[in-house]
Amino acid sequence: MDSEAGARLDDNEVEMGHDLMPKITYIEHGGVEHIINAQSGFSVMEVAKANGIPGIDADCGGSCACATCHVYVDPDWLDRVGHRSENEIELLECVDKPDDTSRLSCQIVISDALDGLIVRMPQDQH
Repeated sequence: MDSEAGARLDDNEVEMGHDLMPKITYIEHGGVEHIINAQSGFSVMEVAKANGIPGIDADCGGSCACATCHVYVDPDWLDRVGHRSENEIELLECVDKPDDTSRLSCQIVISDALDGLIVRMPQDQH
């Protein structure tokens, strides 16, 4: 993974200079939040892996072949993350507890329009 994919914000970090990068909030199944400044052009999955965010396995490395990067997109963001491809829809049929907000994080490409995006991880990816 490219270390340029994102940077974790420390609690005491001054955010000056970080405002140009979209902030993505990852929420673990247990409720722990990780707020990351993400580089546009990378996927939500790539940024999670580059920053050691638990709960996104990404066994296939982002090729949309395994569904182990399943996330629930906050409903307020569904219209902005794009539509699911036919392949993604088929893979999501294999995950535990899919719903209308289910997406594969490898298929969500970060852009400035996604600044503030919130995704939640399922209890298990397998």
